[in-house]
Amino acid sequence: MKYHSDSDDALITLAMLRNFFARKPLPLTGAPAVRRLKSYAAQSGFVYQYFYEGQRPFDSGGDSGAEYVFTVSAGRTAFHPLSVLVGEGAVRAWEEAHARTLTSTECYAVSKMALFQAFDERATPLLMKREIRVRAADLAAIIETLGL
Repeated sequence: MKYHSDSDDALITLAMLRNFFARKPLPLTGAPAVRRLKSYAAQSGFVYQYFYEGQRPFDSGGDSGAEYVFTVSAGRTAFHPLSVLVGEGAVRAWEEAHARTLTSTECYAVSKMALFQAFDERATPLLMKREIRVRAADLAAIIETLGL
């Protein structure tokens, strides 16, 4: 029989309380009424399948903006969520430099292009479990590629 000390019980209780009071993510919005499975043949040699699940605001580590959530797979067997974080600071910097506001559709296009870049650049599907953060330079390059 294994015994625990009072300090072990206190640590377990503290962990339970942290989980109970942890901030739950906001619900996703903007998802299409019918999800469509799409495919992307990446330069890495893998063919990815993905769904767009929706978006929500994020606030993490001093950064905030929009989180676009996709469900992805590299073989149609194991799907997992993948977040593309488009920071408010990056969007604001681009908007100030170009004297116009990006629409929500344009921001979604940026997130989708950032997803495709990650498909192309990340060497293995295992690396696709890490979130994608769109920096100001990334955003500017994607918008230029899109011709916006």
